[in-house]
Amino acid sequence: MSENVLSPDRSAGEPLAGEVAVDPATGRPAGRAQALVLLLSSCLAVLGAVLLAPVLPRIEDAFADTPGVEALTPIVLTAPALVIGLTAMIAGRIVDRVGRKRLLVGALVVYAIVGTAPLWLPSLQLIVVSRVLVGLTEAAIMTCCTTLLADYFHGSRRERYFGLQVVFTTVAATVFFGVGGALGEQNWRAPFWLYAVSLPLAAAAAKFVWQPAPRAQAAARTEKLAPLPWRTLFGPVAVTLLGGLVFYVLIVELSFKLDDIGVTSTATIGAASAIASLGTAVGGFLFGRLAKRGPATMVPLAFGLSGVGLAGMGLASSLPLVVVFAVVAGFGNGLILPSLLTWALGPLTFEQRGRGTGVWTSAFFIGQFVCPLVVLALSGAFSLGAAIFVLGVVALAAAVGVRMARPMQAAEPALAAH
Repeated sequence: MSENVLSPDRSAGEPLAGEVAVDPATGRPAGRAQALVLLLSSCLAVLGAVLLAPVLPRIEDAFADTPGVEALTPIVLTAPALVIGLTAMIAGRIVDRVGRKRLLVGALVVYAIVGTAPLWLPSLQLIVVSRVLVGLTEAAIMTCCTTLLADYFHGSRRERYFGLQVVFTTVAATVFFGVGGALGEQNWRAPFWLYAVSLPLAAAAAKFVWQPAPRAQAAARTEKLAPLPWRTLFGPVAVTLLGGLVFYVLIVELSFKLDDIGVTSTATIGAASAIASLGTAVGGFLFGRLAKRGPATMVPLAFGLSGVGLAGMGLASSLPLVVVFAVVAGFGNGLILPSLLTWALGPLTFEQRGRGTGVWTSAFFIGQFVCPLVVLALSGAFSLGAAIFVLGVVALAAAVGVRMARPMQAAEPALAAH
């Protein structure tokens, strides 16, 4: 498949499958500069999820006199993910109505303001409010970044960058967790300074990111938005809800599983988690080479690998076996996100893509949010190992179900005259 760029006279709208969009103002094709800004900005949602985990006990101690501190402190960590799940659909509608670049730059600036606010906020309740606002900005950032990657790149290039999105966020999660712990040794407020990293990203987005299809975007502000193809979108979004749950099991439960079999060394648990994350990064990196097989193969493969890994991890009783199966699950996780994204966004036009991305993002993050609750319920009924095993079996059942349904990759929309 050819990966030519669009000529300037075709820059008003949608690149054809396998092509790269062109900046309508300069005639320059989208390339590494645009991709790097979007990939780095995608890591900010991970920053919200893992940065504060090492300092949660110190936050609880600092506000020990606050009523309900035991319930409020975990919300400091989990609130952004829940808010993303609840509001990404709204962010997607704003993306289609207002425009990608304007919302992205604005959200990056506000992210720095509300993200660093706990540096001086005097109460835990106000910090929780600031975390809710962080989630709102993350919903906008994630939706804009994924939508723009799909706008700028089609065909194998899009698939490659979707895979790299997993690589970037996985590596960022490992780095942010370590940095958050190191900064928290000095003061529990210190990690919040890292949220200011979105300011240089906002400047980079203002310089390098451009609004695709400006005439279509201008029309979207005054005309009725094109309806979403719900019959086509429902399947991938429903599977994505389960995908978010499966994806998060390894991240949340690996340390508990290791503790359950008697591994108490934090260094060993950290090393095992890092090895599992490496599996996820490898899966994301290889996705671009495997994606040509299409969703009918890639989605079942991703769920199948994750399912085998989780089922084995649930049954394993020794450290080496747990780590081996965690790597298998991690590799599957690295394929899940880009496989589902490619399946969901492939048939959408420019006018639909923001809302489609928002719906997909909401489903994925809601799945992540309910994951610990599902594991907790299953663990209460059985045991932690049995709970992880059951979710592995559920992932395998999803792989079989999707394979039997054989979803086809819809042809990417042809260039529209805007």
